[in-house]
Amino acid sequence: MPTLALSHACELLDADHIAVKHLFVEYARLAMAAPLAVAERQPIAARICAELTVHAQIEEEIFYPALRKAIDAPELLDEAQAEHRQAKELIAKIQGTRRASPALDDLVSELARAVEQHVKEERDVLFPKAKSADGLDLEALGERLRERQQELESRGKR
Repeated sequence: MPTLALSHACELLDADHIAVKHLFVEYARLAMAAPLAVAERQPIAARICAELTVHAQIEEEIFYPALRKAIDAPELLDEAQAEHRQAKELIAKIQGTRRASPALDDLVSELARAVEQHVKEERDVLFPKAKSADGLDLEALGERLRERQQELESRGKR
């Protein structure tokens, strides 16, 4: 995921959203333009899964608990975590598919749709609530997210 000098939590998380969207687009482009280029699609699918796993983990460990304390919208956070569970199930299926195939293409496409819906809800509802919450230091929260993200990414590269 990107390690840009973003000023707060919502910007960092949204940069992740944009980065993974580009990966989904690249995967779809390859699947349509070169359906036999299976060797090229598998690493992209693996990268999508890795990046979404780290992203979900930092949201669940840091961002969502901070929001639960700062905003009165437990149903929104419960829904976001349910969407994470759905994405994790799809990620597990993708990771269990050892080679690119039409079945893998379908799973990646389903994950892309689920992530797109989740991102839309975060951008339209959750992030505005976070930005207007009293006492929520989005800059400090962004730094915590960035540090944890870097730690998780470095573990994954070993």
